[in-house]
Amino acid sequence: AGWAGARAMTATSGPGISLMSEFAGLAYFAEIPSVIWDIQRMGPSTGLPTRTGQGDILSAYYASHGDTRHVVLLPSTPTECFEFANTAFDLAEQLQTLVFVLSDLDLGMNMHICDQFEYPEQPLNRGKVLTAEQLNELGGSWGRYKDVDGDGVPYRTLPGTKHNLAAYFTRGTGHNEYAVYSERPDDWEENLERLHRKFETARELVPAPEIDEHPNARVGLLGFGSNDAAIEEARARLAAHGIDSSYLRLRALPISSSVREFIHHHDLTFVVETNFDGQLHTILRSEEPAYADKLISLRKCDGLSISARFITEGVLANIE
Repeated sequence: AGWAGARAMTATSGPGISLMSEFAGLAYFAEIPSVIWDIQRMGPSTGLPTRTGQGDILSAYYASHGDTRHVVLLPSTPTECFEFANTAFDLAEQLQTLVFVLSDLDLGMNMHICDQFEYPEQPLNRGKVLTAEQLNELGGSWGRYKDVDGDGVPYRTLPGTKHNLAAYFTRGTGHNEYAVYSERPDDWEENLERLHRKFETARELVPAPEIDEHPNARVGLLGFGSNDAAIEEARARLAAHGIDSSYLRLRALPISSSVREFIHHHDLTFVVETNFDGQLHTILRSEEPAYADKLISLRKCDGLSISARFITEGVLANIE
């Protein structure tokens, strides 16, 4: 459906991501816009299907084999879920890629009091779609996977466009910029380099993190998703102990430069998440190795919601 021009999405949980990761790679490499919602619960395997968790962030970010990285949105409230649904479709079409939206059972199955949802008024952003008239203006062939603008995002046509230049092969195999099958090393490397440029473009398009910076804080808290309320309460508890803190709520991957600046400005940044391995902590250490020593993982993985007490005690244990 996404290939045909529809705005297509589906919803799943962790096992669905595992099962369909090959097709995630196809959407990434063939550059087909689509959206997948992942309502995270406890894994691996069937795990605890009625308990909450945040253990899919690594699998969503790197879903599929080979050099693959995906755009991931991280809402924290039901209101933001509605907003990010619209944002995810715009990003999928702007970037011609698969976009994951990661919720969790705490967010997906509990009752929340929210402001009245206001449907976005801005027009849909379909991205770089060529019409028959635009193909006429080109006056010759066009390259489905050609980086015309230098941002890594090529132009596409939709099936059924009435022009003899509109058709192309949608390939999950190696191809050149004209969608012709190719195993040439230079074609392969150019494709990967272009996809990397597109991922760098995504850094500027995804929702920016929300940052509450305390001017005197030496401690930073960094989290995402439904842990937001517990982190805010933990900040109040830390303040009662005389410890000022700043808070960055991550709303998307790939991370932007503001995340790097936040880590740089604090002596220690605690990465709060509900999984066993500290998966977001792993991503941050990988992408910002110069600041790895400033990052401390505060992780909990027992199927229950993370608590302000757990966060507070974790911070105090590391700074006293």
